[in-house]
Amino acid sequence: MIDYFKQKLKEANRVKGVYLIILPALIIYLIFGVYPFLKTFQLSFFEWNGISPTMKFVGFRNYIDIIFSNKIWWLSVWHAVFIAIFCLIFQNSFALAIAVITDQHLSKGKGFYRTVFFIPPVLSVIVVGIIWRWIFNGNYGIFNYFLKVMGVAVVHLRAWLADPDTALLAVAVVTAWHGFGYAFVLFLAGLQGIPKELYEASQIDGANAWQQFINVTLPQLFPVCIIVSILTILGTMQAFALIISMTGGGPGFHTEVPITRIYKEAFESYHFGYATAMAVVLGLILMIVSFIQLRVSKKYEK
Repeated sequence: MIDYFKQKLKEANRVKGVYLIILPALIIYLIFGVYPFLKTFQLSFFEWNGISPTMKFVGFRNYIDIIFSNKIWWLSVWHAVFIAIFCLIFQNSFALAIAVITDQHLSKGKGFYRTVFFIPPVLSVIVVGIIWRWIFNGNYGIFNYFLKVMGVAVVHLRAWLADPDTALLAVAVVTAWHGFGYAFVLFLAGLQGIPKELYEASQIDGANAWQQFINVTLPQLFPVCIIVSILTILGTMQAFALIISMTGGGPGFHTEVPITRIYKEAFESYHFGYATAMAVVLGLILMIVSFIQLRVSKKYEK
């Protein structure tokens, strides 16, 4: 009996030690994670300018106005969806193609290519935005100069970020360029985890390169594709610094996205309660999109 209680005491002390180890991280998470979330949710039910010591309770009025009346908000959501779809199609497809080529045909230089293609994501987003703003400048931008050298008619030369017809597409292209490295590294890591025996067996069965890609590579890489697509959507839907540094959401509202809309409502219009309601709505949208993606992926895995 005494040995039993000694053993239980040792187990209790061991558990206490574990809790003591994780306690600092838990406290930091509660202070900087849980509390701001709860405070944001609370503020969304008030009208507050961020300065006044008093707040006016308005209930669900902020949410009703955002969902049913605020056309600029839903326009910004559509812009984010457009950028997300553009990156899903072009950024991830190109990243997958380059990763396959690197894995199968450039095996000696994998480390070099991994480093080179991962340079854009690690660069400062603000610096990237300023550089691309200079590249797309209508007067002295290198992109227009390149088009002139290629013999494109002068009518096609424009201020790409100041033109409502091209600004959003230009921002989407830069977003895809900046995020390409993340997708490439994840795809390359996934490809290196595919057993080579599967390719050898498919070759024995007479499969060509395309058939191997469809029947071996893609099924084995499916979990990685889901992860990359989720990260792409979450990243593009929360884009901020790149757009602020390139266009500021302009011209007009043609490159406005949810985070820039929230920022302007809070720090330019001083509608903090309204801005926090926007943040909650955006969070719900991202949760729904992620949930749908996970459900669809589980369905296909089965």
